Amino acid sequence: MSSSLSPTKRTRRVPFSLMLPVSLLVLLTCLPLLYIVLRAQEAGWSQAAALIFRPRVTELLINTALLVVCVTVLSTLIGLMTAWLIERTNLPKRKLWNALVTLPFAVPAFISSYSWISILPRLEGFSGAVLVLTLSSYPLVHLPVAAALRGMDSALEETSRSLGFGRVATFFHVILPQLRIAILGGAILIALHMLAEFGALSFLNYETFTTAIFDQYNVAFNGAAAAMLTLVLLVLCLIMLSLELLIRGKARYAIERKGTSGALELISLGWMQPLAVAGLVLLVILAAGVPLGTIGYWLYTGTSSAFNGADIMGALTTTLSFGFSGAVLTIIFALPLVFLAVRYQGVLATLAERLPYFIHSLPGLVVGLTLVFFAIRYAYPFYQTTPLLLIGYAMLYLPMAQSSIRAALVQVSKQLEEIASSLGSNALSVFMRITLPLIAPGVGAGLALVFLQIMKELTATLLLRPTGVDTLATKVWEHTSNAEYGASAPYAALLILISGLPVYLLTMRSFTQGSRKPGY
Repeated sequence: MSSSLSPTKRTRRVPFSLMLPVSLLVLLTCLPLLYIVLRAQEAGWSQAAALIFRPRVTELLINTALLVVCVTVLSTLIGLMTAWLIERTNLPKRKLWNALVTLPFAVPAFISSYSWISILPRLEGFSGAVLVLTLSSYPLVHLPVAAALRGMDSALEETSRSLGFGRVATFFHVILPQLRIAILGGAILIALHMLAEFGALSFLNYETFTTAIFDQYNVAFNGAAAAMLTLVLLVLCLIMLSLELLIRGKARYAIERKGTSGALELISLGWMQPLAVAGLVLLVILAAGVPLGTIGYWLYTGTSSAFNGADIMGALTTTLSFGFSGAVLTIIFALPLVFLAVRYQGVLATLAERLPYFIHSLPGLVVGLTLVFFAIRYAYPFYQTTPLLLIGYAMLYLPMAQSSIRAALVQVSKQLEEIASSLGSNALSVFMRITLPLIAPGVGAGLALVFLQIMKELTATLLLRPTGVDTLATKVWEHTSNAEYGASAPYAALLILISGLPVYLLTMRSFTQGSRKPGY
């Protein structure tokens, strides 16, 4: 029997039952681009050009570029340093340190910023934004670099040492080149997050394209100006994605293990060990201790308003409900996209696989504005309804579900599906009885990832939520915008608790200490 990946199998005709939902989803992911075109057409192309080519846009471009470059570079350096210390040195309690340095990943950036501002009101502007966002972002480099160091073939480092190269030379000539993909991948992810960041920058009073778009729409009520700023932001996102594809396309090398090498000896820090520990302590205090300590302080002494148990439970229930419903809808959207991309090929399959990643790179604000525009113009009954909000969540986090499901589906032999079909089962029956049980772990992983991200989402929720409905994130935003830090503390604490527990368990389980000995 021929392989399920043979050209004849992959180029067969796509059934209508699969083509229809995928086509609708591709159209849905194209809506942000269509939104820009329609808004420019309404304003007139000359006015649209005038809105783009003006000093204000240049100022925002400089602000955004400075933030992206500084935060990305500093986060990359910190993430590389922490990963190397934990994975390659005899640092004491390395498993615990691995969990501590990744703890900021569970604290949303807008909560970190409000924590700092509540105790240091002057910490705003460019310097404050760089400090807070760097402390929130470095785990995005630490996690992939630490994983790459754990999976690296130690034979290369041992060979380098046997040839007389020292620690520094081995690091730059052997270790660093193998970490290139992990470092650059994490750096680009941080850059995209900086383009999309809104809540933290609003608290820190630093203007970028995202904050300016929100102000134009929500304060100045200038939809045309907001749309043109969105166009510039889309171009910046495309540049970042193109850079990612360029890096991934050229970095094809990989070190394949031909056998099992001996355990790599850890580098002895010697007299520098106390300094390394002190540096990590300071980092953890600034990145996680300040937000958690500040929230604890406001929980204990906050007097801006009395805690309302009914409101807190209502926001928690709504957050969990939106998170679960949005995650389920995202999985439902992702299943036909992944199935088409894996089992077929062609233009539609390529679009189905790539377009959601472009949407994922956009700020939630852009997706929210897009859905608001189309709902008001063409589907007003859906405006400010839960279904529209859930669609926005699905658009934003579809790639997270896609990647998990795809990893599971590629391991399922298509021959099993063909055998079931030959026995008279229809396509839906084959999927439900054969395919779905086999990809259930991937579906569950995607569901969990999307669920956690939705609970922390702020900007799209602010624009699309039904009137009078609040989540933990929006309640934090509402109270902190009015300097009611004590009132926001319980909502922030619950949000961190829900997000932090899975992150902690993940890092504790993923860390493998191994049988390494100090002495290098």
